[in-house]
Amino acid sequence: MVCLYWGANTDDMTIQNSRIRDMFAGGINMTNGSTDNLVDNNESRATGDDSFALFSAIDAGGADEINNTYSNLTSLVTWRAAGVAVYGGYANTFKNIYIADTLVYSGITISSLDFGYPMNGFGASPPTVFDNISIVRAGGHFWGAQTFPAIWLFSASKIFQGIRVSNVDIIDPTYSGIMFQTDYVGGQPLFPIQDTVLTNITISGAQRSGDAYDAKSGFGIWANPLPEAGQGPAVGSATFTNLQLSNNYRDIENTTTTFTIIRN
Repeated sequence: MVCLYWGANTDDMTIQNSRIRDMFAGGINMTNGSTDNLVDNNESRATGDDSFALFSAIDAGGADEINNTYSNLTSLVTWRAAGVAVYGGYANTFKNIYIADTLVYSGITISSLDFGYPMNGFGASPPTVFDNISIVRAGGHFWGAQTFPAIWLFSASKIFQGIRVSNVDIIDPTYSGIMFQTDYVGGQPLFPIQDTVLTNITISGAQRSGDAYDAKSGFGIWANPLPEAGQGPAVGSATFTNLQLSNNYRDIENTTTTFTIIRN
């Protein structure tokens, strides 16, 4: 199968108690103004795109994606893209989630990249919420020599704001625990990371990879200074409250002058 469900303008739907296996593309992806949906108690294994995603594109009609809940989910061995991904929207909640063994990409992608489609960025309020999540052995390398973390926060072609991440355990990430990145066009950054708060985050076991990408590994938290040729450093800031770091090669790596990591 290509995917279990890819829906535009999907409203008031429940997808529950499903087992997703060996997909060519994603597991469940809702887009184009999809609102008030529940994706609950589903397990995904071996998808070829994001296992569970929301993409706030508007190319097929609709407006912002709001009031969707993705809960009680498991994502295993995603072989291309992320376990869970959100691209824009607001008032969406992802909670009670276990992600393990992503092969080439992040465990969680939080991104404002529009992929060349008309799309709305992240709304400020109510925020986009991630809560009670475990991410084990996640991350990989893709798109040439770029490495990906357990959680990837990517401010890109649309506004990036209103992000709340709480009660997350990141264990043994392949390259890094949390990575901040900003997209550039013509040598200039697009949108900064702003209004982003992470609370009760634990990151352990981020060690050097020992492979060709060793220099881009071993960081608990990384403000990426040069993800790819023609790009630039992460821009903006993020606030951490009750951050716990242990057994990492380097807990925090930030050599930029453009990104601020605030610890409370």
